[in-house]
Amino acid sequence: MPNARASHLTRRGILAAGGALGLGAALAACGDDEKDGGSAGKETAAAKSGPWTFKDDRGQSVKADKVPANIVAFIGVAAALHDYGVEAKGVFGPTTTKDGKPDVQAGDLDVTKVTNLGNEWGQFNIEKYAALAPDALISTMFDDTGTLWYIPEESKKKIEAVGAPSVGISVYDRQLTQPLQRMVELAKSLGGDVTSAKFTQAKKRFEDAAARLRAASKAKPDIKVLVGSASQDIFYVSGTNLSIDLEYFKSLGVNFVEPPESAKQANGGGGWYESLSWENVDKYPADIIMMDNRTQAIQPADITEGTWKKLPAVKAGQVIARNPEPILSYDKCAPLLESLAEAIEKAKKVS
Repeated sequence: MPNARASHLTRRGILAAGGALGLGAALAACGDDEKDGGSAGKETAAAKSGPWTFKDDRGQSVKADKVPANIVAFIGVAAALHDYGVEAKGVFGPTTTKDGKPDVQAGDLDVTKVTNLGNEWGQFNIEKYAALAPDALISTMFDDTGTLWYIPEESKKKIEAVGAPSVGISVYDRQLTQPLQRMVELAKSLGGDVTSAKFTQAKKRFEDAAARLRAASKAKPDIKVLVGSASQDIFYVSGTNLSIDLEYFKSLGVNFVEPPESAKQANGGGGWYESLSWENVDKYPADIIMMDNRTQAIQPADITEGTWKKLPAVKAGQVIARNPEPILSYDKCAPLLESLAEAIEKAKKVS
């Protein structure tokens, strides 16, 4: 559900809804190798590889004299690129939790080896960014206006003034397979390995998981799946349109609870979700509940509301996690399909 359309609601509001929506190490190493005449042994393979171009999902052809080596990316993008052997020097967005552990959106990325430019919404340290001498800024896009996710609007011009070309990968109103493929294309252009046995195995696992989810949904078409996100005062019920994971799961036959469009547009939902008070959390019967597992959302184990605890799916233990901002690598997305497939296979009809 994250959406950046200010005409509907603020990006901050969508982020809070959940649903739809490493420090310092790279600063000293960032480079000016061309200027200081670094030895050939210190040159990266990327620096030797000549001109680079990539057409992003804004339709913009991003060009540079060499393949970017000093990459700054939204944390989820950095995590996906890491899975393909491309490392970011700097990241922004939810990177570590309050206790310093890697955020769920960091994937397998070693957060101690990247410069964190801002861990929370609205944070982006421009001084640290400039010190990294970035030659590419990469993020996802949750709308059709070309707005880069987690780039503060008030800092946009200053960030652009640093001079690094930006790349946007759309995760708006399309199925998961499309941005997954786009991330593969981006990683390949940046020197990533997308032909290895590891890559091939991860892609096959994803394809097998998709087939399993399709079969589970066909075998149990009456199992209703509700997608939610919890905050202190509001329970958000996600619609399937606009979200890359839900649109894909629906195409595989999953029977989702779908709030009416009018309800999703009301109260700032912007077409992504319906807002419910906790007293009305039982509005939609469901057999499985998928809950937002990102840091800003209250997790199921911490929900104390009595109406929640009385839900048939909750009482039956049929609640699973969902990441509304999937890390776009086959390795990280395959388990999402497997988890939902397993939940449907084991689900009892309780609604």
